[in-house]
Amino acid sequence: MAQEVLLPKLGLTMEEGTIIEWVAKAGDVVKSGDVLLILGTDKVDAEVEAEGEGRFEPIVDKGATLPPGALIAWLLQGDEQPPERSAEAAVAAPAAPALRDVGELQLTSPATPLSEEPAGRLAASPNAKRIAKERGVDLRALRGTGPGGRILSEDVEEALAAGTAAPAAPAAPAPVEEQTRAPASPLVRRHAVALGVDLSQVRGSGLGGRIRRADVAAAAAGAEQPAVAAPVAAAVGPQPGTVIPLTGMRGAIARNMHASLQEMAQLTHGYEAEVGALLALRADLKREWAGTGLRVPSINDFVVRAAAHALLEHPMLNATIRDDGIHLLEEVHIGVAVAVPDGLVVPVVRDADRRGLVDIGEQTFALATAAREGRLTLPDLEGATFVVTSLGSYGVDFFTPVVNPGNTGILGVGRVRDGVRWEGDVPHRTSVLTLSLSFDHRAVDGAPAAEFLRTVSGLLARPHLLLAG
Repeated sequence: MAQEVLLPKLGLTMEEGTIIEWVAKAGDVVKSGDVLLILGTDKVDAEVEAEGEGRFEPIVDKGATLPPGALIAWLLQGDEQPPERSAEAAVAAPAAPALRDVGELQLTSPATPLSEEPAGRLAASPNAKRIAKERGVDLRALRGTGPGGRILSEDVEEALAAGTAAPAAPAAPAPVEEQTRAPASPLVRRHAVALGVDLSQVRGSGLGGRIRRADVAAAAAGAEQPAVAAPVAAAVGPQPGTVIPLTGMRGAIARNMHASLQEMAQLTHGYEAEVGALLALRADLKREWAGTGLRVPSINDFVVRAAAHALLEHPMLNATIRDDGIHLLEEVHIGVAVAVPDGLVVPVVRDADRRGLVDIGEQTFALATAAREGRLTLPDLEGATFVVTSLGSYGVDFFTPVVNPGNTGILGVGRVRDGVRWEGDVPHRTSVLTLSLSFDHRAVDGAPAAEFLRTVSGLLARPHLLLAG
């Protein structure tokens, strides 16, 4: 009997999804757990697996943007033909049971809940299966660290690094096309197409030579590649005369920012923070920690930690406005904005007020890396109570960040530049950066917002307290 394949709902706030790539092709015989497509949403790109077996027949085109519950394909048996139900009808009236929450969908991510595995099926993520296949690893010899013992790609990579991975049974030779195919995920391949990079000329920096998004970006920018260099595209990025549709991440950013400015009374304060002692401390840490494997926290990590503690003193900026009033939040979850090729994402450092500076640094580094490699999960992106965003690396001093809907404040971080402090008639060179605090005036007045900035600046001027606290 024909089985419907419906566009899944990845999270409660998802309003639409875009079919980025059909991994399975029309006529392919698939089984439960095979990856059918790459689905793009306003927050993540996810691999969608088959929930049954049969001959795959998609009924919408690649690039289509549809609401959750829309009929997108069929799984057919034998010579069975697709029922006479159009994709338009399915979109117009999606069945209520189709609106599945993320907990019922198996995504490639460490934080994804595990649904029940059919009897005899190996509990492993699609990425783990791919890496294991490429490296000849027997997945059944591994112990998964994911929910319910699910084997994750990290488990495979750790086993390879430790030399404990058992070899898989010999398989039939792959087709010539697959043998010459560069080891890269569908998301990386899409990124390469967008930048005009030939993956066959890119040397991957991941385990087993796997190509990552950073390798593609470096090739597109003309950076030096190991052994071989990818030809740089004649022009990288959007070109004049093209039309960029407001869908997926770009559409979500447009809607959220417009709604934010329409619904809030936003105001921005600028404040100069002296960071000479912070720069000196980081220089000392680089010398002391050299060769230890410890990562020296970035300037932004210091700001995140300072902001987390300042929010405890100024809770109106760690709040949300609802119909019945201003709700002061108990948790301090700080979002850290990360620029990615398709736009901007804001992964979250949870309980930032209870984390040490080194821990925060490891968290922000891991989240930023995952963002640029397309590995963020929905839990990584939800729940921020305040946001820190930096344009310092782009040479920007002051800007007006837009408050994320649901928050009452966002802190912008500019570049470090030379300043002057006068002691009598004697000038002294200093290092300063500008903090830009945008806040919702419905909840926070100008004076309390300035006090928050003063608190953050005071903490940055005494960085040893942030490191030890």
